Amino acid sequence: MAPAQESPLGEVALDGARRKIVQTAAAVAIGVALAVACLPLGVYRSLACAVLDAGCPTGSAPRGELPRVTPLTPVQVAQGGGYVALGDSYSSGEGVWSLDQAPVNDGAGRCHRSTGSYVPLVAEAFEFGGGTAFYACSGATTRELLSGQHGQPPQITRVSAGTSLVTLSIGGNDAGFSKVLTGCIVKLPWSSACVDQDAAVGRRIEELRTSMLEVLREVRVRAPQARVIVLGYPRPFPQDPVEDVDNLSAADQRWLNGVARRLNDTVGSVVADFDRAIAAFGAPGSAEYIDAYDAFAGHEVGRPRPFLNGLAVDMDELQVNARSYHPTGDGYRRFAELITKQVADGPGRPMHNVRVTGASAPQPGAAPPR
Repeated sequence: MAPAQESPLGEVALDGARRKIVQTAAAVAIGVALAVACLPLGVYRSLACAVLDAGCPTGSAPRGELPRVTPLTPVQVAQGGGYVALGDSYSSGEGVWSLDQAPVNDGAGRCHRSTGSYVPLVAEAFEFGGGTAFYACSGATTRELLSGQHGQPPQITRVSAGTSLVTLSIGGNDAGFSKVLTGCIVKLPWSSACVDQDAAVGRRIEELRTSMLEVLREVRVRAPQARVIVLGYPRPFPQDPVEDVDNLSAADQRWLNGVARRLNDTVGSVVADFDRAIAAFGAPGSAEYIDAYDAFAGHEVGRPRPFLNGLAVDMDELQVNARSYHPTGDGYRRFAELITKQVADGPGRPMHNVRVTGASAPQPGAAPPR
């Protein structure tokens, strides 16, 4: 019997099946990559249309034409949506706030948000496509950033998918730094009450790791495309103090400097680990840390032109003013310089945010063309 002749129609069907298998495999690979990168499903549909020949909208680009993917610069990522400023008194502007000043936005007056903070200066330095929201609040802890203060909505609720830049300073109140400093100032001059707080302070700083990670996770869930910049705290006293300041001996000042160092190192390590995880998955966005420990070098408390207020006492009220040991106007301007430089420089690694154009592709977290 003569061997059966393979039908030309069968060959065509076989080639079509093989092509469909290849297309399906490619689509699955693209889907996995997009899932890891946290891109919206709309991007997957656009690529599936081109690769799998499925789900193509009417009037779409010619078959076979893939969307164009353009990497964004750090500045484009930051400017693509809204800027949200969160944090504690070092961000709210406590050091330059006054009772006769109307609170910024609709927040509680007790948050002491001031136009003299670094936030308005950062907002002026860049063109944020989604505007600026300033919700830092004096006295905020990591828990209060997530749960709210003074009957106001939690700061974290101001962050959304349209947020492209978040700045914050947080952790000092978790460590109880203000109370620690007060305990040092009001002690008897010859006592060791200041440095005797070391064990308790160290424990609170170590516990901060967990709550700081929770803050970063919550910000990222709400704004997975955003750059998050965490600002550290400055050293309050000269590196090698030689004179007493505000009832603080040289030894007290060195110890308080050491507390600021430990606090910064702890927060900085959590932020760095979080960003390494983002980068390892090739995902968009970032977590960046600015170590401000030496930012006020030469302008510490006790220097001729300090960038931090020293002890301020309201004689009428006979109480310590909250601006004590908070940045002056010069201090907040220095913070603004640090943050604007960080925004421009980026996280020191490639960003994985992209602009997708063509084939009716969406624009996830992308800055508008300039």
